Amino acid sequence: MAELVQRYLDEILAEHRDSTEGRLADYIPELATVDPSGFAVSLQLTDGFVYESGDTATEFTIQSISKPFTYALALERAGFDAVDARIGVEPTGEAFNEISVDHRTKAPKNAMINAGAIAAASLMPGSTPQARFECILDFYSACAGRTLEVDEDVYRSEKATGSRNRAIAYMLQSFGMLDGDPDEALDVYTRQCAIRVTSTDLARMASTLARGGRNPQSGQRVLSGAVVQRTLAVMMTCGMYDATGNWVSSVGMPAKSGVGGGLLTVLPGQLGIGVYSPRLDDTGNSVRGAKVCRSLSARLGLHFLSVSRESRSIIRATRDVAAGVRVYELHGDLLFTGAEQALRTVEEDSADIEVVILEVSGVDDSNDVARSMLAGMRESLRRAGKEGCLVDPDRTVLTAGSASDAVVYSTVEEALAAVLDRRGR
Repeated sequence: MAELVQRYLDEILAEHRDSTEGRLADYIPELATVDPSGFAVSLQLTDGFVYESGDTATEFTIQSISKPFTYALALERAGFDAVDARIGVEPTGEAFNEISVDHRTKAPKNAMINAGAIAAASLMPGSTPQARFECILDFYSACAGRTLEVDEDVYRSEKATGSRNRAIAYMLQSFGMLDGDPDEALDVYTRQCAIRVTSTDLARMASTLARGGRNPQSGQRVLSGAVVQRTLAVMMTCGMYDATGNWVSSVGMPAKSGVGGGLLTVLPGQLGIGVYSPRLDDTGNSVRGAKVCRSLSARLGLHFLSVSRESRSIIRATRDVAAGVRVYELHGDLLFTGAEQALRTVEEDSADIEVVILEVSGVDDSNDVARSMLAGMRESLRRAGKEGCLVDPDRTVLTAGSASDAVVYSTVEEALAAVLDRRGR
């Protein structure tokens, strides 16, 4: 039944595939040569399960999506006080590469703009620029669950055209916000931006943040919960540059974009999303990437203000009530990730059962996508020669008169009796 979620991703990608708005980041010569048609979306749940659609094997450079991760690593290694003395947490209302600092503190206003990111890179432990960069690379790889590498061509291209960033680095040094050689700090930052990733790498890095700093696949804890909380807060308020306000109101998830065409989105406690499409809007965000995330948020009900209790939406218990008949008791708010979890569990168990009864009397609320997924579960079971029904006495999940009304019962006993009668037992 994972095909139900897969279908959502495929449909959303197809809906936006023909969009040609935006342009490549041609101010970095190497980025101007990429295929503008590349398009991919990956979604990873916090239990490690991944959905993919489109060009998910295509590698691109992480660019500014690196910023929240280096900021988080600086908080983890140097401590909050040391980082807060050098980098603020306020939105700027300015371009990401603006040559500016807070007029009072002389510190970069946040870590999501270039000035803050260069300052964060300078706080990495290590006696040499190479050692500091390797610390970053190892951390990114731990978040992604695989060994990542640098695109040397993009690195050289960015280094050759990075005059504005060089000006920012020397400005920071002049204000006492950068220790050591500004060129060394800038080199570390430029290399981190040139690390190659895929949309699935981004989804895995995002889900590591969604799970409070623990990689869902490896189980390795890479960040503390306090660091993740701070990082996500800054991403929510500053991650999409001048478009952040619109993003928070319409998408409602912490996110970070990169001029390489990537877009990373986090729904805390639930999932991470990685999107790739290299055409950018005037603020430097992926045009199709933003459209995909808006569609995912709207259709799957992912806005953070809609899912505050979603973590309680789980399978409370299962029990076999007859040969080949299993009851799954659900409780909490049944939204997208809760419905996905329930249906994937049913799919994993389906070899051992003939009839699925979902008992949803403990569900407090549900939304359209969850209802659609439960209806899709019945169709998937039917195609496999099996049967599925709901016990929903208060019609919390499926309202009276709906298409699936005939398979909704008031009690488990009523559902079981009807099933056994149909099967002639």
